[in-house]
Amino acid sequence: MAISTKLMMRQGQALVMTPQLLQAIKLLQFSNLELSAFLHEELERNPLLEAVESDDFPDAPQERGEGDGGETGFDGVGEPREGDWAQDSLAVDAGQLAAELGTEIGNAFELEGQRGASADASGSLEGAGLSANSWTGASGVGGDGETPNLEAYVAADASLHDHLAEQLALASSDPRDRLIGHAIIDAIDETGYLREDINEIAARLEADFERAAAVLATIQTFDPSGVGARDLRECLAIQLRERDRLDPAMQIFIANLPLLAKRDFPALARLCGVDEEDIADMAAEVRRLDPKPGRAFGGAPIQPLVADVIVRPATDGSWMVELNSDALPRVLVNHSYAARVSAGAKRDGDKTFISSCLQNANWLTKSLEQRSRTILKVASEIVRLQDAFLAKGVEHLRPLNLRTIADAIGMHESTVSRVTSNKYMMTPRGIFELKYFFSASIATTSGGEAHSAEAVRYKIKQMIDKESPLDVLSDDAIVARLKEIDIDIARRTVAKYRDSLRIPSSVDRRRAKQAMMRENAPAL
Repeated sequence: MAISTKLMMRQGQALVMTPQLLQAIKLLQFSNLELSAFLHEELERNPLLEAVESDDFPDAPQERGEGDGGETGFDGVGEPREGDWAQDSLAVDAGQLAAELGTEIGNAFELEGQRGASADASGSLEGAGLSANSWTGASGVGGDGETPNLEAYVAADASLHDHLAEQLALASSDPRDRLIGHAIIDAIDETGYLREDINEIAARLEADFERAAAVLATIQTFDPSGVGARDLRECLAIQLRERDRLDPAMQIFIANLPLLAKRDFPALARLCGVDEEDIADMAAEVRRLDPKPGRAFGGAPIQPLVADVIVRPATDGSWMVELNSDALPRVLVNHSYAARVSAGAKRDGDKTFISSCLQNANWLTKSLEQRSRTILKVASEIVRLQDAFLAKGVEHLRPLNLRTIADAIGMHESTVSRVTSNKYMMTPRGIFELKYFFSASIATTSGGEAHSAEAVRYKIKQMIDKESPLDVLSDDAIVARLKEIDIDIARRTVAKYRDSLRIPSSVDRRRAKQAMMRENAPAL
């Protein structure tokens, strides 16, 4: 049979992921910040979408249909003002704004001089033409009737890199040293440590290693003390050197920081050639140092955690589950604007563009509505199954998996997994990620209801917190105590849970507790 190419037509069925469906799935797993960034891009791309602040419409009416000639959205807020879409209302005369601000600032200084002269003459501020509104800028309001925001003129906090660059400009006048210094400063992280090898920096700049090392030594003398260190030992050594406390014994002491972490004072005393009392004084001095000198300047702005779901106790003893309105995006489709633009469009391409924008906007609002419903449905089922945790605490957290929630609400496990990712629930016991309520099950010795792994982890932490310095619990002892309360668990599982809680072993805990007892013991 000869091999040849030919055209064939076949008919079949296949599941196709449309772009709209992919968008809905992507919206489902977005966090609040990711969803806000995505909607911001869509608002810039689609002229028919409009973001509405919650303060603009405190009492949201019911959702309107397309036949009302208004806007539709999953939050059902009202129609925007006609002037919001006017071309002249969106225009800003920068020259006029600058002139108004300049006039206002100039008047402020003139009135200040008049105030002093008038106060000397009559002892009154009213003669200078000042009033309470003069300091708030009421005399120079803009066309919108709002006063300028004085907080916008407050200087931003200086970063660690800016602080070091200012000191470098004063410490060195050689352009080559400044170039090397700026490269080293750029390689310093927000905690104050140099995270790039000095050899690589010198090779990248085609500079001598000795010159780069000398510049690094200069930077290590800058404020804050300990900045530019390559590890913790060097950071502590820099701070001790500035305090004139880096003697040979202290050098050996900070060179054996793992022994200090284990509180092995006898071994440190042998290495340093001093007694244990001097070792205790040296340890106290090291504790007064700053292991992260750059943190005083802060780092990236901390984004506050916003809960997606709020759980409150009801009067009848049940739980009220509702979506957090502050975390929900408010996006509307302006159908009236779409109708006006479509009626004025002359070319087919313009009409196609408006039709496409309208279709995408309608699909986006429906996807947001479906996202909210799904989150509420999953959260309600979690609250129903974990009501004992909400009422009594972590010890009563039940084992739970994705399949249980998926079967209860009639969805796929992957959908539940996307919903619980990066979503948070505010409860009377704090804010928890939705995935926190899903944990493995630990069997019981009597064959009864299984325990949650998170509840068992909490019991282990409670046991270790209550242990006596003279009777430190080993992992085997913890296993025995857990079996007494009907929890069947292996020793390696206890060790794994203890490591996840960042709790040291029984030997390290015993040494640390005994050292603390010696430090707190009254002197005879």
